[in-house]
Amino acid sequence: MDWEALFLSLRLAGLTVLLLVPIAIALGRALAFRAFAGKGLAEALIALPLVLPPTVFGYYLLVAFGAASPLGRLWQSAFGTPLAFTFEGLLIASVIFNLPFAVQPIQRGFEAIPLEIRDAAACCGLSPWQALMRIELPLAWPGILTAAVLSFAHTLGEFGIVLMVGGSIPGETRTIAIAIYDRVQAFDDAAAGRMSALLLAISLMTIALTYSVSRRIGRRF
Repeated sequence: MDWEALFLSLRLAGLTVLLLVPIAIALGRALAFRAFAGKGLAEALIALPLVLPPTVFGYYLLVAFGAASPLGRLWQSAFGTPLAFTFEGLLIASVIFNLPFAVQPIQRGFEAIPLEIRDAAACCGLSPWQALMRIELPLAWPGILTAAVLSFAHTLGEFGIVLMVGGSIPGETRTIAIAIYDRVQAFDDAAAGRMSALLLAISLMTIALTYSVSRRIGRRF
């Protein structure tokens, strides 16, 4: 069992959720409540990772993160390290690639809030921030919870993006999915099977726990 790769995957998935959920809440709320020119294009761009092969998406991210790109040069000058083939670059790529898995459930959660409730909050004198914190987020929690779980589970098992942007650097970018691939390539089916079973169990328990929490909280509303 490659515990180092597993812990790195859990760390990547956890940090991805922490960074992604606030971004997804802002984007999902804007897409749910606002009408603006180019809204369809914005939704299409967010959904792009759903239809593009991960290796293709990862290639474009690798080019964007490379030392010859403006972003890569800016990161290098600011932090003194390259962005590609580092954990930081892999984390940014993971946040970008998981956008549709977080934004779309949260957008649907906000869209399910009746307009009358938002109007009533405004009539009661609540500021937009107070309405968001006291009314909208509690009502949109199923979408937010779904977004967090999907992002975590998807990041945990992601392979193509990790391979293209991060490579397979032990302790830095070698995740459990890459470790499983390496074991298969080495004809070590027993190790690959054990790691695959553990990854399956973690994903299953995460989703089952989410459903359980959703039902319990749902009965309170």
